[in-house]
Amino acid sequence: MACNEPEAPPARSTENDALEAAAFRKLLAHLRQRTDVQNIDLMILAGFCRNCLADWYQEAAAQSGLAIDKEQAREHVYGMPMAEWKTRHQLPATPEQMARFDAAMRA
Repeated sequence: MACNEPEAPPARSTENDALEAAAFRKLLAHLRQRTDVQNIDLMILAGFCRNCLADWYQEAAAQSGLAIDKEQAREHVYGMPMAEWKTRHQLPATPEQMARFDAAMRA
């Protein structure tokens, strides 16, 4: 799935960074609780999914000089190895979801 990549916001204050980090942690906790929400539905409705968050996390790590690979980043976002999450929670995409996904990606 392709992730829409918004431009990074301009540099902010340390206080604002702390607030944004706290909000991100809450978002991750929320998504870990809401395993019923499928990545394809997130992509259809919001243009991003858990994998996108992991990609952005990995990108931020690289910009900070930290070496985090794709699997480590995804484990951080999913709260477990991605393969385990997929086995436990991911459902096959329906034809309707795929059609909506294709339409959303063309928009």
